[in-house]
Parts: sequence; C-alpha cells; structure tokens
Amino acid sequence: MDAMNVFVLMLELIGTVAFSASGSIVAIRKKMDIFGVCVLGLTTAVGGGIFRDLLLGYTPPHTFRNPVYAITSIAVSLIIFIRPVRRYLTGTHAAYDLTMLLADSMGLGVFTAIGVSIAKETVPDGGFFLTVFVATLSSVGGGILRDIMAGQTPFIFVKHVYACASLVGAVVCTVLWSMTGHVTAMIIGAVLVFVIRILSAVFKWNLPRAD
Repeated sequence: MDAMNVFVLMLELIGTVAFSASGSIVAIRKKMDIFGVCVLGLTTAVGGGIFRDLLLGYTPPHTFRNPVYAITSIAVSLIIFIRPVRRYLTGTHAAYDLTMLLADSMGLGVFTAIGVSIAKETVPDGGFFLTVFVATLSSVGGGILRDIMAGQTPFIFVKHVYACASLVGAVVCTVLWSMTGHVTAMIIGAVLVFVIRILSAVFKWNLPRAD
C-alpha cells in the first residue's frame, strides 16, 4: 500500500469514528436500544460512502469490500453505549451540543476530502461539477440517513452552514488538486470545512430561511 492510500485510509477511519459517534449519540438521545445505537452509528458512518460509490458505479460499495469501516463504527457505537460514557455525552445539553458539533464537523470535513479523492481516482475525466457533487454527497449522505431514521429534520436543512461548508471545502479541494498536490489539497479542504462549521456555530451563521 503506497503512502497516498495509507493517508486516505487514515482519513477514512477518522471520519468513520467521528460520524459513528454522532450517529450513536443521536440514537441514545432518542432512547434506542443497543442494536438501534449500532445501526444508527453504522448508517451515519458509511451511508454517504455508499451513495458516493453507487453514483460512481463502484459496486459493491467499498464498505462491503473492506469490513474495517463497519467494525470500527460498531466498536465506537458500543463504547458510546457504555453507561458512564452515554450519561456524560447526553446528560447535559452543552455536552451533547459540543460533542455533536465536533464529531459532525470532523466527519464532514474528512469525507468531503475523501469524496474528492475517490471521484478523481474513479472518474479522472469526470469534470469539476461531478467531483464537487460527489464529495458533498459523500459527506452529508450519512447524516441525512441518520436524521431521517431518528425522525428529525436533517441537519443540512436547519443547522448553521452545514452542507454549504462541505460544498466550499469540495470546491477548494478540487481547485487545488493539481496545484498543490493531492495530500495538501485534501488537508486544506477538510480543515476548511471544519473551520467553517465551528465558526458558523460560534457566530450563529445561518442561511436565510422561511419564516
């Protein structure tokens, strides 16, 4: 395995941990049992990647070819389900909000960059629009499934600058891809998404919405 593949694998595992944590926390807040917590954590972690792979014609999706992502996600969900951990994460509104913000923002940034990388690798001549669209879908798809399964309005429609942060990061990563090198472009794209999400939460940035 070359250095680029190792780098992508490490990013994917970081994103998997972050998104499975956010899915598990939502499930616990909804008072689901341990199976529901694991399913929601797994869905959040791999859902966007499955959408991405199906769109690119990569079947069966990467998740089913390498079980490390599912195993990692389930392990994280089980850890979060441990009584002291889940009580801390869901016991106060502040702890819940902070954990969800950090986990969701980290996962969003990582899977945006991963989406660009896989789109470029799978369809090298796919063009700018396809790359950005796939990267954004890859990052928000799991969260959409999580929120729908939890019976709540998806974050991308109501939470600060959510999908737009991914969109900006995907655009920047794609533009820099051939200018700075793949690794640098992915790091900048992921960090930019994370920073935008954190700033939007701190300063209450929101898109205009219907009254």
